[in-house]
Amino acid sequence: MATSVKEFFDKRVPEALLANPGRAKEVAAIYLFKISGAEGGIWTADLLATPPSCTPGASGQPQCTLEVSDQDFCAMIDGGMQVAMQILFAGKLKISGDPALITKLTKVLQIGA
Repeated sequence: MATSVKEFFDKRVPEALLANPGRAKEVAAIYLFKISGAEGGIWTADLLATPPSCTPGASGQPQCTLEVSDQDFCAMIDGGMQVAMQILFAGKLKISGDPALITKLTKVLQIGA
């Protein structure tokens, strides 16, 4: 089932972090998501905070910033890391900051799955 970007960041991730804050410790980083398109927006996933959070807007000092369209991000949510790598290699996903944190992207996506 397709997931909307706003539902993912505004509902699913915050609820998952509230129910199981320990999942954030597996990632332990601050991500900034800049999603373009009709379903887009900017969200900060602070997986270092106690309790961890996912909030609209840019806040804190993100260690990894991802920029992608809403359609491609939805494909990443539903398709996982393999789809994310295809989007990255196609030049549709821009990443800045700590490149090592891209390896934890699957865990970030799974938090809201």
